[in-house]
Amino acid sequence: MTAMSEFRRPFLASMLRGLRGKCPACGTGPLYWAYLKVEPNCHACGHDLARYPADDGPAYFTILLVGHLVIVPVLFLPFIWQAPAALAIPITVIPLAAITLALLPRVKGAFIGLLYALNVKDTDAHLHTADAVK
Repeated sequence: MTAMSEFRRPFLASMLRGLRGKCPACGTGPLYWAYLKVEPNCHACGHDLARYPADDGPAYFTILLVGHLVIVPVLFLPFIWQAPAALAIPITVIPLAAITLALLPRVKGAFIGLLYALNVKDTDAHLHTADAVK
């Protein structure tokens, strides 16, 4: 693989592979070995998957998506405002938790795919402005 092709990685394809829970490099091997635990290396192509620092980014994007796509529309339903709290809270919190838990691994996979496409790795921490202040 040439140095130029190492930096030209398709954004959309990499993010879609991660969204499906597959290796962003080849799209074949699994990205996770548990719910949110990333495989150290891809079983299909051997790509080092542990080098992408997803950290808290996927959680922030998941909260952003769920907040805008689920919570805001629910607030416009008159049933939520008229129902007793003992009924409204479980009706909203249980599906909200299920949607969040279902969305989080997909968002994390897409986030790792984006990091792969941008060629960001855990050794690039010295480039972050917050780390440079120290």
